Amino acid sequence: MSNQPGSSTAAETDQPETVGPTTGDGAAVETSSVKASSGEAPLSETAAGEAPSAEAPASEARTAEDAAGHARADEGTVTGGRPEFAPGALVLALLSLGWLAAMLWSTREAIHSTAAGVTAISLSAYALPGVITAALVTGATVALAATNRLGRATLRFLAAVGTGLVVGLLAAVAINLTYADNATTNTIAGTTAAAAIIGGAMAGARQARVVGAITAATLTAQIFVVLFSRARDPLSDLFGAGETQQSVLDAAKWVSRTESLLAGLLAGLAAYLYLTWSRRRAERRDGVASPLRWPAYLVAGAGAGLLLLLTEVIIRIGGRGLLDLAAALSEADEVAQTALGTSRVDNGIWVLFVGALTTLIVFGRTLGPRPVEDETDEPAAS
Repeated sequence: MSNQPGSSTAAETDQPETVGPTTGDGAAVETSSVKASSGEAPLSETAAGEAPSAEAPASEARTAEDAAGHARADEGTVTGGRPEFAPGALVLALLSLGWLAAMLWSTREAIHSTAAGVTAISLSAYALPGVITAALVTGATVALAATNRLGRATLRFLAAVGTGLVVGLLAAVAINLTYADNATTNTIAGTTAAAAIIGGAMAGARQARVVGAITAATLTAQIFVVLFSRARDPLSDLFGAGETQQSVLDAAKWVSRTESLLAGLLAGLAAYLYLTWSRRRAERRDGVASPLRWPAYLVAGAGAGLLLLLTEVIIRIGGRGLLDLAAALSEADEVAQTALGTSRVDNGIWVLFVGALTTLIVFGRTLGPRPVEDETDEPAAS
């Protein structure tokens, strides 16, 4: 068709007619010339302008995938599936070693201060739970400090168990050398060694920071219990302890519940603070760290109570002979041992639930509002 004056194609420049199929580059050139005459943008220019927008969703998808991968990774975990790094493990190990030494020394002094063997048996049974808890924590913290740099999970677990075994053997030797050589001493030494080995095995878990938080919380709770002993008598009077035996027992229950409540509260706060501090240390150390989810905080907050209940299991298995011997001394001793066992279980349960609830509440208050995604405009219906 020729260009005639006054026709709609008069403004067009002469172009050779396209021969062959109207697809491919030739069709694009012809179409662009037609659109140029009508004032529309050429197809090539439109395609060039839309090219970056076509690549943007792909790059955004890759960025989302990378972010999801980082979110799935545990905080402080080195690439390659290595176990976590627990900061402050050396400090926790030194504190727990000092705590275990103090518990062993105080138990030895109490036993040697008695003139009669019957009283020594009662005191040994009374002091055994504190020694076992200290051995559990010490085995875990020393194993954490010794295996913190190991990368392979299997090697780390074996080294942690071995470290707990060394700590248990050293504690057992120290007990046999400083305590009187009798069956009571052997029971304390053997049970302490078993507790240290169990603590070392616990430190071989991949979630090393959660184990560190549990040990920090347990140390905090145990130190508080010792300090709280000075307030037991004034609190007993406050809770109505009088001349009757029933009033004394009722007041003792309220004092014990108050102690458990405060110990669980402090344990939960200590667990949360350790996990928060360890996250910041991981960010400074590795440059990036993804936060732990709420189940990790739940386990860390409940960890002190779990260790107290585990202590009760250990002494009722390994120290069963000592407890039975103390209960067989008299009817009053039997009632006392039964009451002490029940009180220890109740204390562990209180610390477990209060600690877990405290950690979750504090963790929940730090969470910001959930980001609202921008709604994409829906295409208009044709």
